[in-house]
Parts: sequence; structure tokens; C-alpha cells
Amino acid sequence: MVTALAVGGLGLCAGAQNEQRLAAFSLEQQGKYAEAETIWRALSKAYPTNAEPYAHMGLIEARQEHYAEAAAFYRKGLKLNPQMKGLRLNLGLALFKDGAYKEAIAEFEPLLRAAPATSEDAQKLRILLGMSHYGLGQYAGAVPFLQQASVSDPQNLQLLLNLAHSCLLSQQFPCVLNAFHKIVALNPDSAEAHMLAGEALDEMKEPIDAIRELRAAVLANPKEPNGHFGLGYLLWTQGQTQEAAREFQAELNNVPGHALAMLYLADCEIQMNHLEEARPLLEQALKLSPANAMGHLDLGIIYTEANQPEAALREIKQAVALKPDDVKAHYRLARLYLSMGKTAEAKAEFDRSKSLNKAADDALIKVMSNGQHEDNTTPHQDKTTVGPASAPTNK
Repeated sequence: MVTALAVGGLGLCAGAQNEQRLAAFSLEQQGKYAEAETIWRALSKAYPTNAEPYAHMGLIEARQEHYAEAAAFYRKGLKLNPQMKGLRLNLGLALFKDGAYKEAIAEFEPLLRAAPATSEDAQKLRILLGMSHYGLGQYAGAVPFLQQASVSDPQNLQLLLNLAHSCLLSQQFPCVLNAFHKIVALNPDSAEAHMLAGEALDEMKEPIDAIRELRAAVLANPKEPNGHFGLGYLLWTQGQTQEAAREFQAELNNVPGHALAMLYLADCEIQMNHLEEARPLLEQALKLSPANAMGHLDLGIIYTEANQPEAALREIKQAVALKPDDVKAHYRLARLYLSMGKTAEAKAEFDRSKSLNKAADDALIKVMSNGQHEDNTTPHQDKTTVGPASAPTNK
């Protein structure tokens, strides 16, 4: 993004001083930044109340991607001349590029209020404010700015994708679908858009439609990051184990170190009673992600079936420690204790699993009495994010 600084006059006396200014500007234009900055520094000392040397030193630092240093010079210039054209926008841009989004917002907001609503400057500022809120994780705050910007530039595909991501991350799912329809009108083969729509539909408890969109995503781009994993996960939640396994394997073909794809593929193998195939997958997944409760539970199941009770006990206890409210883990632990003759420990775990089930039933009754929809996943099927920007969170 280009800087906004306009080259203004120093108002210096004609002669050698003005020649210095012109020489500095010429060097700056040639990319000879060190020489130019030397002259601007000399002029800032000779004329300490003039903002222009600081503005140009900020510009030189910004062009070298030294954004914190640029912001410091711009601030000095603004103290001397708050009305200097383009200087506040340059400060905001430097802060934005340095990741100082909160400070950037403070500079952009008054500029947007002062800009004509239909101007190019207003459009740039809406995008900058939207992306600054996005950078701060304030996704709901980003949405209105990006929505307004997309109305002004309806052909801007990247802007619509940024809007869809913001809507998804702020749980405004109809907004995601609205942006999705606009995106596919411009690019029907946008795998990223189909993934966003799929995740929104999944959150809206529309699994069939969600699976349809994830299928479209991997068809559009078989290499789309997390595309096969997202589809596999949705199939897994619907009990379509064999097809889910194929998708997890496809993700691993794309990304061999994808820990969650290994984990869920292993779980599919367990469900299909392929325990020997599951074990090395789980061991590798836990090396990559040792704090994954589901991985430890599944490995405990394999050890139980292999008649290795001590190893099974170690793994299932680890799963319980990582996820104390997992009913299935407590139930598995209770059955293991019972098989080992530890009746007191088994009773405690059975009681714990019953207590957790009762709490879940009470919560369900409360939800139903309020007329709300229930999340139908089982305790072993906790929902996890399948967004395109990063891998889903560990279970």
C-alpha cells in the first residue's frame, strides 16, 4: 500500500537550505535512503519547528520496513503540524504494518469520520479498520467495516473472503453464507469459500449441506489445506467411518505430519477393528501432540484389547487427566479397573461417569425446555474447528 505523504514546502529561505531539501528529496526518490536521511536530520536540527524533515525520515524508514522507527518520526511530525496532509494516515499505516492494530485504529477512525463516504480514502480506511480489528481478534468489530467495503467494491474477491472469515470467527453464520454466495458468483471454484460455507453450515447443525460444501472444496482443490481433514471430520461425526478414513489418509498424503489427521484415521481404524493399523498412527500422533486426550484414550483401548492392562491404565488415566469431563474415558477406566480386580476404583469411576451423564441429561432438559436445538454429538465426538486458516484445535 502506498504511503499518503504529500511533498510539501518547508517554507525555508531560498538558497543553500532549499537546495539541501531538494537534494534530500532527490536522493530519497533514487532509493539512497542513508544519504537522504542524513540531510533530513540536518534540516530537522536547523529548523526544529518544521514537520517535513520528520515526515520524510518516517517515510524513509517505512520504505525499509522499519515501521516502529517510522511511527516515531511521524509522531514527532504530527506534534509540530497536526494538519500536515497525509501524515496521520502514514502513521496509521506504519502502526498497522508493525502489528500495532489498536494504535492504528486510533489514527484511522478520525480520518474515516472526516473522509467523504464515497471517496477512495474512505474505502481504504474501512478496509484498514476492518483488518485492524481482525488482527486484534475482534472479528465482530471487523465485520461492519468489511461489509461496507465489499458493498463499495463488490468484485473484490479477497475482500469478500476476509469478510467471510470475520463472520465465521464471530459466529455470524448467515453472514458467512451471504458472503459465500457472492464469492462463488465471482469464482465458482473457490475451495476456500466452500470450506467456509461448510463450516458455517456445520455450526448451524446442517451436516448434509456442510458435507456437500466440503466435497465441493476438495473437488475444486484437492491440495487445499485441511480440506480433506475437514470433510473427513464431518463424515466421522456422521458415522461414515470408511469414507472418513479415506479423507484423513488423503490429508496425510498432502501433509504427512498432520497430527489430527493421524489421530482421526487411527480412530476410524479402531472402529473398523483394524487395531494393528491404528497403533503406529496413534503413537506418531501423540509424539506430535502429546496433550491430546482422545489419542491417549484410543491407545488405551488398543492396549486393553491386547491384554496389556498396565499400559492401558497409564494411557486412559492420562486421557482422564487431560479431559476430566469425558464420560467415555471414565467408563473405560472403570471397566479396566474392574477387569484388574480393583473394585473400589472401578465403582468410583462408574459413579463419576454416571454423574457426568446426569449433568449432560440435565443440561439437555434445560435446553429443550428453552426451545433450543441440541448438539447431537456423542461424548467421543466433541466439535472441533475445521477452518481453513489453521488445523482444528486438539480435542
